[in-house]
Amino acid sequence: MFGAVFAVSLVALSLPVSLRRAKVGEMVGDGADETLRRRIRAQGNFIEYVALGIISLGLVEAHAVPAWIVVAIGATLASGRLLHAIGMLGGSAPVRGFGMLLTYAALLVAAGWLIMDAAF
Repeated sequence: MFGAVFAVSLVALSLPVSLRRAKVGEMVGDGADETLRRRIRAQGNFIEYVALGIISLGLVEAHAVPAWIVVAIGATLASGRLLHAIGMLGGSAPVRGFGMLLTYAALLVAAGWLIMDAAF
């Protein structure tokens, strides 16, 4: 389910990039267009963190942890990525920062679970 949500989210972040590129006529780079730059970074940041997040989430699930833990990690990651994108696109540093904290928390909890499971 989280994979599907993240795939739809990536399209939702990518479409505005494509539309802005067409509008400003800049197919590579950002052409010093601040709106395009923000959209590109929101999309790029999403890709950078969700890739490892979804892999970690899958590994946690494969270790047969209780379903609520997988859902909690996935929901935290999804919430973090949503808030980060909202903050990035809207220019709100506090919202963006809180989104990053949630993202870090999801990754660290998944990593911690995997490390503990491997060690014991």
